Amino acid sequence: MAAATIKKIQAHCASLPEVVGSRKWGTDFVYTIFEKMFCVASITADGKNHLSFKVDDDLFLAMTERAGFAPAPYLARMKWVAVTDLRKVSQAEVNALITQAYRLVVLKLPRYKQAALLAALPEDAQK
Repeated sequence: MAAATIKKIQAHCASLPEVVGSRKWGTDFVYTIFEKMFCVASITADGKNHLSFKVDDDLFLAMTERAGFAPAPYLARMKWVAVTDLRKVSQAEVNALITQAYRLVVLKLPRYKQAALLAALPEDAQK
């Protein structure tokens, strides 16, 4: 299993339709769709990686009980998880989780914006 990296995560986020990435809060890159956050990724000065993203309400407890994951600081009440150890998750799984976080946020947008954005996702992420 190839462990996930922040650089590849940032590239994946930037590849999603209409995503804007911007540096906020020091070293954090915040990824948004129409100004709604779905992922935060950073590499701190001491080399530590941080990643958090939105998950489905039904998956929140299962994800936070899994090794390498925890409730995201400040965002757990909105069902966000933090990856505490990127070595515990593959790049493919992280990409799928981030795509799902993107999809969850898109589904909260007005319907006229949703169709084109969802259609641009890989077929397995559209459901």
